[in-house]
Amino acid sequence: MRNRSNSKPIMTDMPTTHAPCSCKHLSSIDFTPIHGDTFAMLKVAVQPELFEWACARAGSAAHRLDARFPRLDAWRQGTAQPTLKQLEDFARATHAPIGYFFLPSPPEERLPIPDCRTLGNAHLSRPSPDLLDTLAICLQRQEWYRDHCRLLGEPPRSFVGSARPGDDPVPLAARIRATLGFDLEERRHIPTWTDALRRFIELADEAGILVMVNGVVGSNNRRKLDPTEFRGFALTDPFAPLVFLNGADSKAAQMFTLAHELAHLWYGQSALSDVGPTDYATSDLEVRCNRVAAELLVPMNTLRLEYRPNLPVHEEAARLARRFKVSTLVVLRRIADAGGLSSEQFLEATKAELERLAPHRSTSGGGDFYATTAARCGKRFARAVVSSTWEGRASFTEAARLLGFRNMNTLRELGVSLGVLV
Repeated sequence: MRNRSNSKPIMTDMPTTHAPCSCKHLSSIDFTPIHGDTFAMLKVAVQPELFEWACARAGSAAHRLDARFPRLDAWRQGTAQPTLKQLEDFARATHAPIGYFFLPSPPEERLPIPDCRTLGNAHLSRPSPDLLDTLAICLQRQEWYRDHCRLLGEPPRSFVGSARPGDDPVPLAARIRATLGFDLEERRHIPTWTDALRRFIELADEAGILVMVNGVVGSNNRRKLDPTEFRGFALTDPFAPLVFLNGADSKAAQMFTLAHELAHLWYGQSALSDVGPTDYATSDLEVRCNRVAAELLVPMNTLRLEYRPNLPVHEEAARLARRFKVSTLVVLRRIADAGGLSSEQFLEATKAELERLAPHRSTSGGGDFYATTAARCGKRFARAVVSSTWEGRASFTEAARLLGFRNMNTLRELGVSLGVLV
């Protein structure tokens, strides 16, 4: 069996696209053999616009750069140049690959998957380093898992790409429910809708989908993801279909996002999304995925039978949320879809509910370390990495990089917690 010890490590500060860097642009550095602090103090010629690019790329974190780098203004103006050590520190602070600073002009970084976020999103003009690096991590994990499946001779997932644009969302949602086993009878025995979300993720995992829920970049708790930039994304692949949920988003939003991204997998379309249960999509693909997601969670025929229009809307939303084991936001959306709320009433009700749910926004840190790691990487993925390492198909170094930690004892304990090792 082949060993994966030479596969690419995950670099949490590496964007998803890499601009070419010609060797001629390194001529500003004298590579005469020197040692120690002398090399670190070597001045490096960098185009001023690259500092502007890196600051803009850093987004909201840019305001802290001036205090950390007192000569930053001079670097921007081209009146001074940093030492190699200063440039390395600046690259780490802005989460930019240091090789980019030797280019003649700023690179154009593009998202590697279709961007289906709404036009009103303020982040559309430039993806943040956190988003780019999160995508890079997930794409590398997907590539590893795809090779893992092929090595073991596992068949492709037949549901990926099985839907067509013209398919009726009602039977399509029923097919997804049947594949996962997430029907109303299954949910009837689950205590709360937050427990139902946990079960929803487990069932998707058991169906062969890599579900990763994380509110930070990799395992770096200092780099928190922004749910206003994106709520999740789907990476389609017949062997390694992957869904990422922004763990910094509310639990109420995560359930709808998971249903929405599952629809993307059935349509066979990778995409980056920011539509929540109370939002209305603009693109045709997002509209279709929203309809499937809503029907998957709350079938309209059942809702019409259960809905009691004579009750106050907040009471009815709470009652139906308990019935369907979904968030009240999803229920409000479905009541509006059924014609039970006008546009104005829907906006008013969702505003009140969002204010009530605000204190319950999810966080990705804290709690049991192994449970958090499994959620961030996905249980299916984590089990595959641990078992491959113990069976000699993957190196310990590769496993630690894929899962985001360095200690091999931690890898063993993770395997025990997942039931892979004893």
